[in-house]
Amino acid sequence: MSRRIGRTAAAVALPAALVFTGVGVGVGQAAAHPAATSVQSPSPAHQSGAAANLDDPAKKEIAMKLVSSAENSSLDWRGQFKYIEDIGDGRGYTAGIIGFCSGTGDMLELVEYYTEQKPDNVLAKYLPALRRVNGSDSHSGLDPNFTKDWKKAAADKAFQDAQEHERDRVYFNPSVKQGKDDGLGALGQFIYYDAIVMHGPGDSKYSFGGIRKTAMSKAKTPAQGGNQTTYLNAFLDARKKAMQSEEAHSDTSRVDTAQRVFLNAKNFDLNPPLKWKVYGESFEINS
Repeated sequence: MSRRIGRTAAAVALPAALVFTGVGVGVGQAAAHPAATSVQSPSPAHQSGAAANLDDPAKKEIAMKLVSSAENSSLDWRGQFKYIEDIGDGRGYTAGIIGFCSGTGDMLELVEYYTEQKPDNVLAKYLPALRRVNGSDSHSGLDPNFTKDWKKAAADKAFQDAQEHERDRVYFNPSVKQGKDDGLGALGQFIYYDAIVMHGPGDSKYSFGGIRKTAMSKAKTPAQGGNQTTYLNAFLDARKKAMQSEEAHSDTSRVDTAQRVFLNAKNFDLNPPLKWKVYGESFEINS
């Protein structure tokens, strides 16, 4: 059962150049799409036996599964490349492994990047329409075949790589970097990542930057000399308020019965076994 809920309404009406700012990603097209790397080397922390950050390959796999459990009620995040539907949240089509939306700019940037890598792809012809509908929930120029062509493209390894590249560029890498800068371990870095996936980057009140600012007004980050548990609880409190501000996000179980469970157990390194619930459904990762 799909739980795709997109990002907060604050991002909907903004053009892509404005939506993706505030966390080190508001760059021009030429710099925004560096060449993707297909193989990620183990981090120095992983090699030395120290606690690994979220960008360690094993930790990153856990992060992808955790988000997929909330977004798709499944740990099979790779099965979501072909996902696409309009869930009626005002963001147009929501699709792919991270919920790229036709109304918020990230789907447009994904198809632009895919077309840079493979000009003759099946989605390239929709670029003019995606530019027109950006900032709205319109399907003009996309229907009736866009969803069918998206699913066709999803079988292409180049499109799968493009989805992962854009997920990392816009969401994963900025949130992990900010988590490291704030002195957080893998759990805190994941808490940041899940927040930026749902609420989008930026500095508005209920975007990732706004949530972090609220948390920092209540508690110091570890990098500032604060306690990791105290700070992350403040961040999750602010996150819940952001979620509750929008009807589509009013179920806060991905915080209450997932992230808060790991935090209460002081599992700052996000080490398995992990057991959690989202929307009443139970999940576990044992290795």
